[in-house]
Amino acid sequence: MKMKKWLAPVLGLSLLVPTIGAAQIVNAESAAPSAATPGVELRAGLDYLLSEHFTLAVVAMTKSYEGAADATAAKAALDRNAKDMLPAISSLYGQEGANEFDRIFTAHNGYTEDYVQGVKWNNENMKTEARKDLEAFADEFGTFLGTATAGKLPALTAKSVVRTHEMQVLDVFDAYAKGDYKTAYSEFREGLGYMFSVSDALAGAITAQLPEKFDYTSSKTKAGDLRSSLNHLAAEHYALAVLSMQKGYDKSSAYSALLDAQKLNTADFTAAISSVYGSEGGKAFADVWVNNHLTAQEDIVTAALNGNSVALDAAKAKLTTFSNDLGAFLGTATESKLPAAAASSAVAAHEKLVLEAFDIYRSSDKTGLYDKFREGYKYMFGVGQALSSAIVAQKPELFPVPTPPVQGGIPTDVKSIWFQIDSKVVNVDGENQFMDVAPSLVDGVTFVSLRTLTDTLGANLFYLPEERKVELKLGDDLVEFWLGQKTALVNGVAVQLDAPVFIKDNRTQAPLRFIAEWLGWSVKWQNDSWTIMLEKTA
Repeated sequence: MKMKKWLAPVLGLSLLVPTIGAAQIVNAESAAPSAATPGVELRAGLDYLLSEHFTLAVVAMTKSYEGAADATAAKAALDRNAKDMLPAISSLYGQEGANEFDRIFTAHNGYTEDYVQGVKWNNENMKTEARKDLEAFADEFGTFLGTATAGKLPALTAKSVVRTHEMQVLDVFDAYAKGDYKTAYSEFREGLGYMFSVSDALAGAITAQLPEKFDYTSSKTKAGDLRSSLNHLAAEHYALAVLSMQKGYDKSSAYSALLDAQKLNTADFTAAISSVYGSEGGKAFADVWVNNHLTAQEDIVTAALNGNSVALDAAKAKLTTFSNDLGAFLGTATESKLPAAAASSAVAAHEKLVLEAFDIYRSSDKTGLYDKFREGYKYMFGVGQALSSAIVAQKPELFPVPTPPVQGGIPTDVKSIWFQIDSKVVNVDGENQFMDVAPSLVDGVTFVSLRTLTDTLGANLFYLPEERKVELKLGDDLVEFWLGQKTALVNGVAVQLDAPVFIKDNRTQAPLRFIAEWLGWSVKWQNDSWTIMLEKTA
């Protein structure tokens, strides 16, 4: 296989749904970990299309509000994104299902434009009507998803998820229209990240509903999580890079906020690399990522504004250096599972796409801008696949393949989980992993992030902000929490918690003892070290 082809974008719609035929059923106990199983491919395809939808929705709204020359083209790209989803829907649910999806989904893109005009002309009635239309869309589309997935994604949950997405789009736009660009791009990053949670849940529902179409593979695996995380970080980087260069060239007040957002993306990317290669690996990555890369993009904007061709060539030369340096880093880090030459070539191709989009933006008519934007955005998902596949091949022990679930849907491969208060290190069956929020002790009650447990056990987690509610679904079991309340529902039965659940650093914290009792695990607390060991009972 030619390396160039391997690194090319692989998420064409034909790959969203694997070919059905004489595919061999995967034995989960004997299969090697892979970031490219049919189930994970479905999730990655949804990652791409849903996150691109969010990105283009925000871009189209802000461009329309400003009366930008490329506003119409941005809206057309948003509509093409919707049409690109139809072959996958048709393959899953037939042409009738695809037609219904098209009718519901495509129409809602117009509602956001109505909202833009309401804000632009300070027309409260238009804004109110647009919000009502979006609310109706959330209900209708949620019902469609619930019906299509035969309840594997419950309609009530789907409605709330869609409603949350729509409100996040409006939150970004409202902040942008007010000139609060820091908040706007903070909300943008949150909303973009949410789409990857949506694709995770939707892929899980589809693979559970139609397992034979995906060779009985799961979309929710540790290797799949890695690929989705890298997809997210790479795609977010591309979007922020293109948008920041545009705003810099326009001398927009939003430019500094976008540069700040890129710094936060860099920090998250560094944390992801550190989780695999340690803090030294993360630092080495960050040094390469910033030097001759982010700074070079800023130099290119400045040189273009000044018409300084010498400075422009010097900045582009920095990007060539960056491509070689990052390729060398990745080749070394992955022990050549991702060869340095191939990695350098892939990074250079990405940078070329960024610069081509910038050059088109600077042209008088901007023809082909969003074709190029979409090409560059999609390319990052090929990069995510290549890097995740290399890491999984290099370190398969970090990505164990779950064995078939036992009663309650709990993976049998997880035997013990070790935590320490105020430490982000969690040890799962002797292997260290990293949490985004450390366990804490509050008034004598130990709290742990639900996200840590869902990632460890392969469960699905939903946050429904309108109800201040968190749903945790594991196998056939459903647990419902409400923020600030001490009562939870386990499969519809009310139980009392030791203390109310709460949010810390954007993660839901729940009493550890309740979680342990629900799972049927023993809890061992060590006073001297403030450590907790969860062990599965027989």
